[in-house]
Amino acid sequence: QVQLVESGGGLVQTGGSLRLSCVAIGRTFSDYNMGWFRQAPGKEREFVAAITRNSGSLHYGDSVKGRFTVSRDHAKQMVYLQMNSLKPADAAVYLCAADSPWSNRGLGPKDWREYDYWGQGTQVTVSS
Repeated sequence: QVQLVESGGGLVQTGGSLRLSCVAIGRTFSDYNMGWFRQAPGKEREFVAAITRNSGSLHYGDSVKGRFTVSRDHAKQMVYLQMNSLKPADAAVYLCAADSPWSNRGLGPKDWREYDYWGQGTQVTVSS
């Protein structure tokens, strides 16, 4: 019911910043909790950040706390991930995900299995 398209990835130097965007195409965007995950080749999918439907609750993975900020704009149907102080370990495909309240699995926002819709991902490369 929701299509997600990420953008904003690219190549940055260690210590640099990137701002990722995710646009949601659908009629019920405001009802969805949204998450960001990342996955590098040969690595498991890792939780990055999540934001609730009303922006009342934010969650971050331990490895990005203090460096990344998640936000959303309901009017634009956009979710953002501001990434600062980037490290080579941050290099991955970053995926936007939507958690439908009508198919809640009760696993929590940090578990990728909670989410129902996924974007194709945007590549982030960090040079050392």
